[in-house]
Amino acid sequence: MPRLLATRCLLAALAASFLIALPGTAETDAVWSRLLATHVHESADGVNRVDYAGLAASAQDRAALDAYINSFAARDLSGSGDVEFAAWANLYNAVTIRHILSRYPIDSIRDGYLFGGPWKQVTVMAGGQEVSLDAIEHDILRPRFRDPRVHYAVNCASHGCPNLMRRAWAADTLDADLDAAARAYINHPRGVRATSRGLTVSSIYKWFQADFGGSRQGVVAHLLDHAEPDLAEKIRATPRIRGYDYDWSLNDTRTDPAQ
Repeated sequence: MPRLLATRCLLAALAASFLIALPGTAETDAVWSRLLATHVHESADGVNRVDYAGLAASAQDRAALDAYINSFAARDLSGSGDVEFAAWANLYNAVTIRHILSRYPIDSIRDGYLFGGPWKQVTVMAGGQEVSLDAIEHDILRPRFRDPRVHYAVNCASHGCPNLMRRAWAADTLDADLDAAARAYINHPRGVRATSRGLTVSSIYKWFQADFGGSRQGVVAHLLDHAEPDLAEKIRATPRIRGYDYDWSLNDTRTDPAQ
């Protein structure tokens, strides 16, 4: 009986360790959440910034980031549910941060690129295939999930981008978190600035107008879906998009005006 009990305990321990090591488990995403909570800081101006210098200086955290990214290599990411949406968004953001660290210090993710940026060049193994950041966003997330809120989920390490959340995207809170991210961005000046002459909005709404109803009117309708009452009143008063704007400077804690 003691031998049987010992065998059962050993099997239980092995099973537990296997589950913890499985890519995509809550335990694995908890690693990413810990890194985000440690190195992403909420600033008084409403822009979440990353302590790239602090992350670069931590060999332990950089190793944890690498291990997290590597956990996607053989994971089944072929589905089209909230689990897969969250996984691809988390992977995109983690790989982007790792890319910044590989070239840090820099002032913009586009530094060193004559045209565009690194999105086609930066690749990762995921779901048994090699994919670029560009492919994750434009060949997987956008066409597969057909949700304009994807643009609030992926972060391009720029001041003009929607905030990088301080925890991992998770399937069970995905819808609420995406709505919260959309509200935070749209009600911040880098998302929408309303004047008596019309609206200046993020260039995201120009680059991806097709995802926001396919027209300027569709973009305005999307903005109204998430605007707080004061902003919504201003949008309705002058519902004309007169210009676009985007800030490519790095979302680095070095740029926090409160520092």
